[in-house]
Amino acid sequence: MKNSKQGAPDHRAAAFAKWLHAQLTARGYDLTGQRSGGKTAFATDSGISPSSVTRLLRGDGVSDTRVLALLAAALQVPLGEVLVRAGVIEEAELTAVQKPPTGPRRITPEQAADELGITDEQSRRLFVNMTTTLQRKPTPETGEGRAAEH
Repeated sequence: MKNSKQGAPDHRAAAFAKWLHAQLTARGYDLTGQRSGGKTAFATDSGISPSSVTRLLRGDGVSDTRVLALLAAALQVPLGEVLVRAGVIEEAELTAVQKPPTGPRRITPEQAADELGITDEQSRRLFVNMTTTLQRKPTPETGEGRAAEH
């Protein structure tokens, strides 16, 4: 990944490379030298090409979400975390997708019957009528009810 500012290296890519190195080392992959075998072993285990693993660890960045999905699966880390660490999405974007703001949900009595699985025609009519009645706003007293109280 490169910044738009004169091709300067993206610091997120370097931070991602450092994070990935720590993840692989913690899982027992030896990344100490060119011939240590850790990169090749991880490439085999993850299904990611050895050249892609090398690029990721070098901090060249990644734009292929398929590779990031394979990486997440191999590391057993949520894909969302990998996407944030790779700089593909921001933390706030991930949170917005995982926990969308909720507001009052208005559905019709018919939709409620559908969602509750009420299919019997008579039960459905009863449910819809009862729900419609309960949704009506109370009307101001006209005085008729008071007459019955006396």
